[in-house]
Order: sequence, then C-alpha cells, then structure tokens
Amino acid sequence: MAKRDYYDVLGIKKGATEEEIKKAYRTLAKKYHPDISKEDDAEAKFKEVQEAYDTLGDAQKRSQYDRFGHQEGPFQNGQGFGGFGGFGDFGDIFSQFFGGGQRTQRYGQSTGPQRGNDLEKGMTIDFMEAALGTKKTISVQIDEECHVCHGLGAESAKDIEVCDRCHGDGFINVDQRTMFGTMRSQQVCPKCGGQGKIITKKCNHCKGSGREKVTKTVDVNIPAGVDTNMSLKVAGYGDGGSRGGSKGDLYLNFRVRPHKFFRRNHDDVILEVPLSLTQAVLGTTVEVPTIYGDVNLKIPAGIEHGTILRMRDKGIANVRTKRKGDQQVVVQIKTPKSLTSEEKTLYEKLAKLEAKQKDSVWDKFKNMFKN
Repeated sequence: MAKRDYYDVLGIKKGATEEEIKKAYRTLAKKYHPDISKEDDAEAKFKEVQEAYDTLGDAQKRSQYDRFGHQEGPFQNGQGFGGFGGFGDFGDIFSQFFGGGQRTQRYGQSTGPQRGNDLEKGMTIDFMEAALGTKKTISVQIDEECHVCHGLGAESAKDIEVCDRCHGDGFINVDQRTMFGTMRSQQVCPKCGGQGKIITKKCNHCKGSGREKVTKTVDVNIPAGVDTNMSLKVAGYGDGGSRGGSKGDLYLNFRVRPHKFFRRNHDDVILEVPLSLTQAVLGTTVEVPTIYGDVNLKIPAGIEHGTILRMRDKGIANVRTKRKGDQQVVVQIKTPKSLTSEEKTLYEKLAKLEAKQKDSVWDKFKNMFKN
C-alpha cells in the first residue's frame, strides 16, 4: 500500500515551520497513543505519525524527502521508529503528554508514623450471654515493633547503611528499547527490597524484621443485645504502630449459640408454652420462664392453640437504644395421650353433654358445607 504524504499525515502545509511540525506531532501522538486511544487503528496511525515526524522533524531528512519523496534516498536509514527526534526518548514524550516521569516517591516505607493494622477475631458465646451481656477474657496475637531494637531491625543505628544500588530511593530506573523507542520504567530495588537501606548487622531478636509477635490478654465487656454477625470494637488491641504510630483496633465478630427453648426475633424472645385442655378451657395463671427469671402470666379462658400472648419488656435490650423487646408466648395446647379411668369417665360425661347441644362445634362445621 502506497505511503501517505508525510505532510498530509501531520495535517500541515509543505512550508510549515519547525514549531508547527512539533505542535502537529504532539497533538497527533497524544491522540493516537495506543495506551490511551480507543480507536481501532490507533497503533497503526501512531506509527504513521511517528514515521512522518521522524522525517520532517529532522532538517536533513526533510530536505531529502522534499526532493525525493518516499523513494529510496539518503534519509532512508532503516531506523523506522527508533527515536522521537528532538523530544528525547519515549518515556520523556509520554511524561510531557500525561504528567509522568516526575516520580519521587520512594518504594520503601514512609518515614512518618504508621498506624498499626486492625485485627479481627471470631467469638462464640451462649444465647444468655448475648441476651444479658457478659465479661470475657480473651487472648490475641498482635504484631508490634521489636522491643529490643525498637523497630530498627538492626543491632544499632550504626548498623544501617544507605543502599548503594538505589542510593536510598528504594527503586531503580530500567531502560528498554521497544518499537516505540526507549521505554523507561521504575522497579523495586532488588538489593534492598524497596527499603532504601541495608542492615549490616541484624537484630538478634527479630532477625532484622523490626517486628515481633506478642500474645496479649484483654478483658472485654460484651453488652447485652449482641447477636450473630455483630462486631464489637476493642480500641488499641490491634497491631502495634511503627515509628511512633498509634495501635490498631481489634474487632470481635460474634456468633451466638442457639438456646434449647428461647428463640430470638430481632429484640423479641419467642417461647412456646404448653397448656392442658382444662387450662385452655377454664383459664389459669402460670409461671412462664423469661431470660430475666420466672414471671406469672394470666391465661384467659377459652384460649386457642397457637395464640400469642405478649409479655412487655421481657425481651432483649437493643444493643444501641437499650430499649427492651417483648417476649412472645406461643400457646401450645397438648392433648393427653393416655388417660386414667377417672379422667376417661369425666371426658365421656363431657362428650355426652356436648352431644346434647343443638349446635355443637362439629355440627357447625358440617353445616358450613351444607350451605
């Protein structure tokens, strides 16, 4: 395919000045750069623009091109995309376009105070402990500055030297030749690992890391109302900071074991209470267990199976508002499975009385289908 005229490629006139050529090139190179352009043929256009500028940006090559065009001539030295002419290498031109190249931040750790990391620890507690609150003593392993070298990692400050490979920067510059020219990148210094320093004599206790593992115990007051998947922050019991930084925090993530009888629904407590037939028919007062102890509950006469009686403020205190929920008492009427002779006689008498009624419960049920 025949090459396009280099002046047309850059969108300039044949008599354009050197500054006009540079300006056109910068605009088009930025537009078609493969790393940022979304056009399908961006790479091909970028190469075309670079090739045009490589010729027109050089006074001698431009003169030859004006005389011979694309024909083989002295300016055709086979270099193709070897450089960016007066703009320097590829890294320099990319820096001018997009603000790169002025990288001064070190790869090593910051020299200022660093806060310690937060930690998480799972904790399983019983239903009643969660409902009423409790106190627990727990152990946690934290990472903090070595108490011997105080975070230096060396026996003394005299045993730390500036890395002679990166000169304390923590990174090195690496130049690579590519089809777009010379690419400069920064890599972590392989000698100091990005720290910018070399320890000549390591601390015997921490082996040069400047950190150590320590197990600590802490008494934790768990408030009433916590539930599964809730978290409690224990301030200052995370990893230790460095260079005077504050400690991190510990977060306890709770899992609550289910209770044998009580169930929880948000802040309410649910309890199923069995009643006999006579208690349900005649009504009574029973002692109902709650998480705070037994409480008398009046059962109205004629209560039906599944009825829910609400006991105000006998539920769980909300962990935030401290307002207590209720206890929901679900009535379970139990039919006797075995009867004494006396009980059987009484139930038979009751059945005869029900049979004499004009509209027994059973009769009402059957009449519903007749209507």
